[in-house]
Amino acid sequence: MTTGNDPVVTSYAKAPTRTITAGGVTYAYRELGPPTGVPVVFFVHLAATLDNWDPRIIDHIAKNHHVIAFDNRGVGASTGTLPDSVEAMADDAVTFIEALGLDKVDIFSFSLGGMIAQALVLEHPELVRRLILTGTGPAGGKNIDKVARTTYYDMLRAALARSDPKEFLFFNRNVTGKRAARAFVQRLDERTTDRDAPIKVKAFRTQLKAIKKWGRSTPADLSKITQPTLIANGDNDRMVPSILSEDLHRRIDKSELVIYPDSGHGGIFQYHEEFAPTAAEFLDR
Repeated sequence: MTTGNDPVVTSYAKAPTRTITAGGVTYAYRELGPPTGVPVVFFVHLAATLDNWDPRIIDHIAKNHHVIAFDNRGVGASTGTLPDSVEAMADDAVTFIEALGLDKVDIFSFSLGGMIAQALVLEHPELVRRLILTGTGPAGGKNIDKVARTTYYDMLRAALARSDPKEFLFFNRNVTGKRAARAFVQRLDERTTDRDAPIKVKAFRTQLKAIKKWGRSTPADLSKITQPTLIANGDNDRMVPSILSEDLHRRIDKSELVIYPDSGHGGIFQYHEEFAPTAAEFLDR
């Protein structure tokens, strides 16, 4: 953890990778922004590591917030074996957060990260102050169990096009979407040193298994989530259908919903200029 004596890092591309060990697992993480106030912990998506956060979003939030991004157990540079359930991944996230000595956090989550965040806040409501859920859906959500099929199909399409799979999975394949996809992938390459280890194939398959279980599990009582919650997505999410963001909004009392037009799963990245200030303002209230 940074202290008040350390220089404040304001660029995610320059944030050093640190480690902390808890429960027999060494977690890799990066932190930036002023080390004051309630930290914002970022929960990343399927197949992602520390290198997959859009610097335009994370840097904007880190201007005035202490931001922490981490690799869950068995992902990227974190050690251990990845569990095959979202709930167990949430338990690992709690272990990491508590190892840092934190007793209250805000959560910024995307996709699989949003599923983990939901499981965490339902089990440990006292730990979470504010919640941001993007590109995600609830347990038992319609067609979440088909994420693996969509993922493998788009990975094949991307391989044939010699493109990053995220260009197909996260963005529409129209002119606007293709332009946003290329810009997003380029932003992810802005960090040139101390890059994370890519996810291992076994861990990736385990994550897909966990998502399928989540999609086929009994719906949770989301009325128990009383934290202020911001929900965001594109209007054409092929991975976690956009209608599930509306479902979350209906079931989480007083939640706020933002749906971006002409965009897919990565709507928050396509609309980062609008979304980053919206998220920061929500966290500041």
